[in-house]
Amino acid sequence: MTTSTAPDVTCVVASRNRRDDLLASLPRHEAPVVLVDNASTDDTVRAVRAAHPEVTVLELSRNTGALARTIGAAQAGTAFVAFADDDSWWSAGHLARAVEIMRAHPRLGLLAARILVGPQDELDPVCTEMAGSPLGKEPDLPGPSLLGFVACGALVRAEAFTAVGGFDPVVRFPGEEERVALDLAAAGWGLAYVDEVTVHHHPSPRRESPERRQAGIWRSRVLTALMRHPARDVAHQVLHALRAGPPGRRGLLGALPRVPAALRRRRVLPADVMSGVRELAS
Repeated sequence: MTTSTAPDVTCVVASRNRRDDLLASLPRHEAPVVLVDNASTDDTVRAVRAAHPEVTVLELSRNTGALARTIGAAQAGTAFVAFADDDSWWSAGHLARAVEIMRAHPRLGLLAARILVGPQDELDPVCTEMAGSPLGKEPDLPGPSLLGFVACGALVRAEAFTAVGGFDPVVRFPGEEERVALDLAAAGWGLAYVDEVTVHHHPSPRRESPERRQAGIWRSRVLTALMRHPARDVAHQVLHALRAGPPGRRGLLGALPRVPAALRRRRVLPADVMSGVRELAS
Protein backbone atom coordinates (compact mmCIF):
# COMPACT_ATOMS: atom_id res chain seq x y z
CA MET A 1 0.00 0.00 0.00
CA THR A 2 1.21 3.51 -0.80
CA THR A 3 2.72 5.44 2.10
CA SER A 4 0.22 7.88 3.57
CA THR A 5 0.48 11.38 2.10
CA ALA A 6 -2.82 12.63 3.54
CA PRO A 7 -2.60 13.29 7.29
CA ASP A 8 -5.58 12.89 9.60
CA VAL A 9 -7.71 11.06 7.05
CA THR A 10 -8.84 7.47 6.70
CA CYS A 11 -10.16 5.69 3.62
CA VAL A 12 -13.28 3.70 4.50
CA VAL A 13 -14.18 0.97 2.03
CA ALA A 14 -17.38 -1.06 2.24
CA SER A 15 -17.43 -4.25 0.20
CA ARG A 16 -19.25 -7.51 -0.40
CA ASN A 17 -18.04 -10.39 -2.56
CA ARG A 18 -15.52 -8.40 -4.57
CA ARG A 19 -12.27 -9.92 -3.39
CA ASP A 20 -10.38 -9.47 -6.65
CA ASP A 21 -11.43 -5.83 -7.04
CA LEU A 22 -10.25 -5.10 -3.50
CA LEU A 23 -6.89 -6.78 -3.96
CA ALA A 24 -6.33 -4.57 -7.01
CA SER A 25 -7.53 -1.27 -5.50
CA LEU A 26 -6.25 -1.39 -1.91
CA PRO A 27 -2.58 -0.72 -2.80
CA ARG A 28 -3.61 2.56 -4.46
CA HIS A 29 -4.92 4.27 -1.32
CA GLU A 30 -2.70 6.97 0.17
CA ALA A 31 -4.10 6.85 3.69
CA PRO A 32 -4.83 4.18 6.28
CA VAL A 33 -7.74 1.95 5.22
CA VAL A 34 -10.65 0.57 7.18
CA LEU A 35 -12.36 -2.17 5.19
CA VAL A 36 -15.86 -3.11 6.32
CA ASP A 37 -16.83 -6.45 4.83
CA ASN A 38 -20.57 -6.95 4.41
CA ALA A 39 -20.63 -10.70 5.12
CA SER A 40 -18.78 -11.74 1.96
CA THR A 41 -18.83 -15.41 0.97
CA ASP A 42 -15.88 -15.27 -1.47
CA ASP A 43 -13.03 -15.45 1.07
CA THR A 44 -12.52 -11.67 0.95
CA VAL A 45 -11.54 -11.27 4.59
CA ARG A 46 -8.88 -13.97 4.61
CA ALA A 47 -7.41 -12.81 1.30
CA VAL A 48 -7.18 -9.15 2.36
CA ARG A 49 -5.70 -9.95 5.75
CA ALA A 50 -3.07 -12.12 4.09
CA ALA A 51 -2.16 -9.64 1.34
CA HIS A 52 -2.61 -6.39 3.28
CA PRO A 53 -2.08 -6.88 7.02
CA GLU A 54 -1.87 -3.09 7.41
CA VAL A 55 -5.58 -2.75 6.53
CA THR A 56 -8.04 -2.68 9.43
CA VAL A 57 -10.71 -5.23 8.53
CA LEU A 58 -14.12 -5.21 10.18
CA GLU A 59 -15.92 -8.44 9.39
CA LEU A 60 -19.70 -8.14 9.67
CA SER A 61 -21.94 -11.16 10.18
CA ARG A 62 -24.65 -9.82 7.87
CA ASN A 63 -24.98 -7.48 4.90
CA THR A 64 -25.76 -4.03 6.32
CA GLY A 65 -25.65 -2.13 3.03
CA ALA A 66 -24.38 1.44 3.22
CA LEU A 67 -24.50 1.34 7.01
CA ALA A 68 -21.12 -0.41 6.75
CA ARG A 69 -19.56 2.96 5.89
CA THR A 70 -20.92 4.46 9.10
CA ILE A 71 -19.41 1.57 11.05
CA GLY A 72 -16.09 2.14 9.30
CA ALA A 73 -16.12 5.88 9.93
CA ALA A 74 -16.69 5.27 13.64
CA GLN A 75 -13.62 3.02 13.66
CA ALA A 76 -11.44 5.51 11.76
CA GLY A 77 -10.88 8.05 14.53
CA THR A 78 -9.58 10.74 12.15
CA ALA A 79 -10.91 14.25 11.47
CA PHE A 80 -11.68 13.37 7.86
CA VAL A 81 -13.00 10.24 6.18
CA ALA A 82 -12.67 9.50 2.47
CA PHE A 83 -15.16 6.97 1.15
CA ALA A 84 -14.03 4.60 -1.57
CA ASP A 85 -15.66 1.60 -3.15
CA ASP A 86 -13.77 -1.63 -3.74
CA ASP A 87 -13.37 -0.53 -7.36
CA SER A 88 -12.36 3.11 -6.79
CA TRP A 89 -9.43 5.17 -5.46
CA TRP A 90 -8.25 8.77 -5.21
CA SER A 91 -5.65 10.00 -7.71
CA ALA A 92 -2.09 10.22 -6.43
CA GLY A 93 -1.75 13.27 -4.20
CA HIS A 94 -5.36 14.32 -4.58
CA LEU A 95 -6.62 13.06 -1.24
CA ALA A 96 -4.05 15.18 0.58
CA ARG A 97 -5.11 18.16 -1.54
CA ALA A 98 -8.77 17.51 -0.71
CA VAL A 99 -7.95 17.53 3.01
CA GLU A 100 -6.18 20.88 2.56
CA ILE A 101 -9.29 22.28 0.90
CA MET A 102 -11.48 21.00 3.72
CA ARG A 103 -9.22 22.62 6.31
CA ALA A 104 -9.33 25.92 4.41
CA HIS A 105 -13.15 25.91 4.39
CA PRO A 106 -14.36 25.19 7.94
CA ARG A 107 -18.07 25.06 7.02
CA LEU A 108 -17.45 22.46 4.32
CA GLY A 109 -18.88 19.20 5.63
CA LEU A 110 -18.54 17.21 2.40
CA LEU A 111 -16.32 17.56 -0.65
CA ALA A 112 -17.42 15.80 -3.84
CA ALA A 113 -14.50 15.06 -6.17
CA ARG A 114 -14.39 14.73 -9.93
CA ILE A 115 -14.89 11.08 -10.92
CA LEU A 116 -13.16 9.55 -13.93
CA VAL A 117 -14.60 6.22 -15.07
CA GLY A 118 -12.76 3.23 -16.49
CA PRO A 119 -9.32 2.90 -18.11
CA GLN A 120 -10.28 5.65 -20.56
CA ASP A 121 -10.80 8.13 -17.69
CA GLU A 122 -14.17 9.26 -18.98
CA LEU A 123 -15.84 11.96 -16.90
CA ASP A 124 -18.80 10.59 -14.96
CA PRO A 125 -21.91 12.43 -16.25
CA VAL A 126 -22.97 13.17 -12.68
CA CYS A 127 -19.92 15.44 -12.38
CA THR A 128 -21.24 17.61 -15.21
CA GLU A 129 -24.49 17.92 -13.28
CA MET A 130 -22.70 18.81 -10.04
CA ALA A 131 -20.48 21.36 -11.78
CA GLY A 132 -23.59 23.05 -13.17
CA SER A 133 -25.57 22.93 -9.94
CA PRO A 134 -28.42 25.48 -10.02
CA LEU A 135 -27.81 26.06 -6.31
CA GLY A 136 -24.84 28.26 -7.25
CA LYS A 137 -21.60 28.77 -5.33
CA GLU A 138 -21.62 30.13 -1.81
CA PRO A 139 -18.77 32.51 -0.95
CA ASP A 140 -17.36 30.33 1.85
CA LEU A 141 -17.31 27.12 -0.18
CA PRO A 142 -14.73 25.98 -2.76
CA GLY A 143 -17.19 24.96 -5.49
CA PRO A 144 -20.84 24.68 -6.53
CA SER A 145 -23.25 23.83 -3.71
CA LEU A 146 -24.84 20.38 -3.67
CA LEU A 147 -27.67 18.42 -2.08
CA GLY A 148 -26.34 15.07 -3.24
CA PHE A 149 -23.08 13.28 -3.97
CA VAL A 150 -21.53 10.00 -5.09
CA ALA A 151 -20.17 8.15 -2.07
CA CYS A 152 -17.11 6.67 -3.77
CA GLY A 153 -15.91 10.20 -4.61
CA ALA A 154 -16.62 11.95 -1.30
CA LEU A 155 -14.50 13.25 1.55
CA VAL A 156 -16.41 14.09 4.74
CA ARG A 157 -15.64 15.95 7.91
CA ALA A 158 -16.08 13.22 10.52
CA GLU A 159 -17.65 15.63 13.01
CA ALA A 160 -20.39 16.57 10.54
CA PHE A 161 -20.96 13.05 9.25
CA THR A 162 -21.28 11.62 12.75
CA ALA A 163 -23.61 14.39 13.93
CA VAL A 164 -26.17 13.58 11.22
CA GLY A 165 -26.01 9.85 11.88
CA GLY A 166 -24.06 8.83 8.79
CA PHE A 167 -25.63 6.33 6.41
CA ASP A 168 -28.66 4.66 7.94
CA PRO A 169 -30.10 1.11 7.99
CA VAL A 170 -33.29 2.16 6.19
CA VAL A 171 -32.09 3.42 2.80
CA ARG A 172 -29.12 1.01 2.51
CA PHE A 173 -27.93 0.95 -1.16
CA PRO A 174 -28.04 2.31 -3.89
CA GLY A 175 -29.16 5.93 -3.62
CA GLU A 176 -28.15 6.13 0.02
CA GLU A 177 -26.33 9.45 -0.33
CA GLU A 178 -29.31 11.81 -0.61
CA ARG A 179 -30.51 11.55 2.99
CA VAL A 180 -27.02 12.19 4.33
CA ALA A 181 -26.63 15.22 2.04
CA LEU A 182 -29.98 16.66 3.10
CA ASP A 183 -29.22 16.25 6.79
CA LEU A 184 -25.79 17.87 6.42
CA ALA A 185 -27.39 20.87 4.70
CA ALA A 186 -30.15 21.04 7.33
CA ALA A 187 -27.48 21.15 10.04
CA GLY A 188 -25.80 24.11 8.35
CA TRP A 189 -22.88 22.29 6.74
CA GLY A 190 -21.84 23.07 3.19
CA LEU A 191 -21.50 20.48 0.44
CA ALA A 192 -19.50 21.38 -2.65
CA TYR A 193 -18.21 19.91 -5.89
CA VAL A 194 -14.47 20.46 -6.33
CA ASP A 195 -13.23 19.73 -9.84
CA GLU A 196 -9.53 19.99 -9.01
CA VAL A 197 -9.40 16.72 -7.06
CA THR A 198 -10.03 13.40 -8.77
CA VAL A 199 -11.23 9.90 -7.98
CA HIS A 200 -10.88 6.96 -10.36
CA HIS A 201 -13.72 4.47 -10.62
CA HIS A 202 -13.27 1.26 -12.59
CA PRO A 203 -16.70 -0.36 -12.26
CA SER A 204 -16.52 -3.95 -11.13
CA PRO A 205 -17.93 -6.63 -13.45
CA ARG A 206 -19.70 -8.00 -10.36
CA ARG A 207 -22.62 -5.56 -10.40
CA GLU A 208 -26.41 -5.64 -10.22
CA SER A 209 -28.31 -5.47 -13.49
CA PRO A 210 -29.23 -1.91 -14.59
CA GLU A 211 -32.92 -2.71 -14.07
CA ARG A 212 -32.40 -3.89 -10.50
CA ARG A 213 -30.21 -0.90 -9.73
CA GLN A 214 -32.83 1.53 -11.05
CA ALA A 215 -35.47 -0.11 -8.89
CA GLY A 216 -33.16 0.27 -5.89
CA ILE A 217 -32.63 3.95 -6.64
CA TRP A 218 -36.40 4.53 -6.78
CA ARG A 219 -36.79 2.66 -3.49
CA SER A 220 -34.22 4.96 -1.88
CA ARG A 221 -35.83 8.10 -3.30
CA VAL A 222 -39.20 7.15 -1.86
CA LEU A 223 -37.79 6.22 1.55
CA THR A 224 -35.71 9.41 1.72
CA ALA A 225 -38.75 11.49 0.85
CA LEU A 226 -40.77 9.71 3.52
CA MET A 227 -38.10 10.46 6.12
CA ARG A 228 -37.45 14.10 5.20
CA HIS A 229 -39.98 15.69 2.80
CA PRO A 230 -43.29 17.41 3.61
CA ALA A 231 -46.34 15.26 2.91
CA ARG A 232 -47.16 16.83 -0.48
CA ASP A 233 -43.62 16.24 -1.71
CA VAL A 234 -43.79 12.61 -0.55
CA ALA A 235 -46.95 12.21 -2.62
CA HIS A 236 -45.21 13.74 -5.64
CA GLN A 237 -42.28 11.35 -5.28
CA VAL A 238 -44.60 8.35 -5.10
CA LEU A 239 -46.41 9.59 -8.22
CA HIS A 240 -43.10 10.02 -10.05
CA ALA A 241 -42.17 6.45 -9.16
CA LEU A 242 -45.47 5.12 -10.46
CA ARG A 243 -44.96 6.99 -13.73
CA ALA A 244 -41.38 5.67 -14.09
CA GLY A 245 -42.61 2.28 -15.31
CA PRO A 246 -41.51 -1.13 -14.00
CA PRO A 247 -38.35 0.08 -12.15
CA GLY A 248 -40.31 2.73 -10.28
CA ARG A 249 -43.09 0.34 -9.34
CA ARG A 250 -40.59 -2.28 -8.19
CA GLY A 251 -38.88 0.40 -6.15
CA LEU A 252 -42.17 1.27 -4.46
CA LEU A 253 -42.82 -2.35 -3.63
CA GLY A 254 -39.31 -2.70 -2.26
CA ALA A 255 -39.85 0.37 -0.05
CA LEU A 256 -43.00 -0.96 1.60
CA PRO A 257 -41.36 -3.24 4.20
CA ARG A 258 -39.15 -0.33 5.32
CA VAL A 259 -41.93 2.26 5.68
CA PRO A 260 -42.37 1.76 9.46
CA ALA A 261 -38.64 2.25 10.04
CA ALA A 262 -38.63 5.31 7.78
CA LEU A 263 -41.54 6.86 9.67
CA ARG A 264 -39.76 6.34 12.98
CA ARG A 265 -36.88 8.41 11.59
CA ARG A 266 -39.07 11.08 9.98
CA ARG A 267 -37.89 14.67 10.48
CA VAL A 268 -39.05 17.22 7.92
CA LEU A 269 -36.35 19.41 6.39
CA PRO A 270 -36.11 23.17 7.01
CA ALA A 271 -37.85 25.29 4.39
CA ASP A 272 -34.62 26.59 2.84
CA VAL A 273 -33.23 23.10 2.26
CA MET A 274 -36.53 21.87 0.89
CA SER A 275 -36.55 24.83 -1.47
CA GLY A 276 -33.23 23.65 -2.85
CA VAL A 277 -34.59 20.11 -3.26
CA ARG A 278 -37.50 21.46 -5.31
CA GLU A 279 -35.19 23.63 -7.40
CA LEU A 280 -33.04 20.64 -8.29
CA ALA A 281 -36.12 18.58 -9.18
CA SER A 282 -37.63 21.25 -11.43
